Amino acid sequence: MTTEAWQERLISQASTLRVHLIGIGGAGLSAVASVLLEMGVRVSGSDRQPGAATQRLTEQGAQVIIGQRAENLTDLAPEQRPDVVLISSAVDAQNPERCAAESLGLPVVKRDVFLPALLANRRLIAVAGTHGKTTTTAMIVQTLRGGGIDCGYIIGADAPGLGSGAAGSAAEFVLEADEYDRMFLGLRPAIAVITNVEWDHPDCYPTPASFRRAFMQFTETVDRDGLIVACIDDDGVRQVLAYAPTRGPRAITYGLNEGADLRAVDVRLLPGLGAEANLVWWNAPEGRLEVAVPGVHNVRNALAALAVGVSCGVPMDTALTALRTYRGSARRFEWKGEVGGVTVIDDYAHHPTEIAATLAAARRRYPERRIWAVFQPHTFSRTRHMLYRMGESFEAADRVIVTDIYAAREQDDGSVHARELVAASAHHAIQYIGALRDVADYLANHVASGDVVITLGAGDGYKIGEWLLEMLKARS
Repeated sequence: MTTEAWQERLISQASTLRVHLIGIGGAGLSAVASVLLEMGVRVSGSDRQPGAATQRLTEQGAQVIIGQRAENLTDLAPEQRPDVVLISSAVDAQNPERCAAESLGLPVVKRDVFLPALLANRRLIAVAGTHGKTTTTAMIVQTLRGGGIDCGYIIGADAPGLGSGAAGSAAEFVLEADEYDRMFLGLRPAIAVITNVEWDHPDCYPTPASFRRAFMQFTETVDRDGLIVACIDDDGVRQVLAYAPTRGPRAITYGLNEGADLRAVDVRLLPGLGAEANLVWWNAPEGRLEVAVPGVHNVRNALAALAVGVSCGVPMDTALTALRTYRGSARRFEWKGEVGGVTVIDDYAHHPTEIAATLAAARRRYPERRIWAVFQPHTFSRTRHMLYRMGESFEAADRVIVTDIYAAREQDDGSVHARELVAASAHHAIQYIGALRDVADYLANHVASGDVVITLGAGDGYKIGEWLLEMLKARS
């Protein structure tokens, strides 16, 4: 089957298509699989290990195989083979299942090729940025659906009441647009949201300039009569907007700065989880924003959702009401439990700016309590290039533990070790404990009632908090 043939069938005859996803349990592909299943596509896939996502997809009707082997495809009869194989960015050229697909002559594509076909008939709202993509995407979905627009969506994490993906029945489709490996450059959005542009993924973008250049190219993909919704508070976003073609899509800016089209003023961070602010929309008062998630950064994320919602026809008061019900996404300041007076929270923060913002929000939430930051560095390249900035990001924590680096898609070349991050930090109480189980054991023997433990990182460090709660329960 040619690439053009599978694309055409996905657009017009989805129920006749077989799609196989290598890495189906990951955040990037599991949501895509959910959308495909809802469309009637026959979905199969594999992942290295089972998890909540693979279990959920199995229950939804996908055929999920644990383990990535050539036999997953070569043992199939010709009529049972997939029409197209979708792979995540973490699947390298030596992956045996990918190699088998290529040897069988099956089209093997990444999301930058697959998503344009999947979304060909939709009005795409693409949310891009170094930080805040998942929360902003979920807030936009909440706003649109609260306004009666049954949008489709793909979110990078589960959100309460939404999950991570749905096909929807409206023309609008909200997508968390991934900049890694320049995936977002294959999109053609009608509305593009840019939350911030701060250098990340040094394995893909060797310099800050190369990172900004990709976002400049992203603005060129927006429909000429479309819309760019951008956070004017961010220096990187301002540089990107200065480049954006003057005869292209119009722009709406948001933020706390005076020049923003949609502006939050008199921002008040609440002692508990949440914030509130007055709104100014093109220099006129426009209601009061209330959100139940912590931090100034989430006020900005909510502003982006409001700008998109109003642009799609949702009345401002309806959008504000919808946002009041938003309760966060998985692994975004997620409360995991409390045992014996010890509170455990998990957050996906893995970039220095995200770590500092999460810990600052925790300090405001728990001003009198001892905060433990347990950080699992994510990828060797990011740790090497941002070593000292990471070391400076723990200031709001009382105690810091750094685990071994989570390799993700990389191999350990010996160029950096987690101990170097500890050495680079001036924090008065930071230490290295490599193995996740050892960290959980240490915490179980050293935490006290009133302590708050926050696990930080994009890998599997969240397990530390889960194990700690189990051990505290057993002791109690």
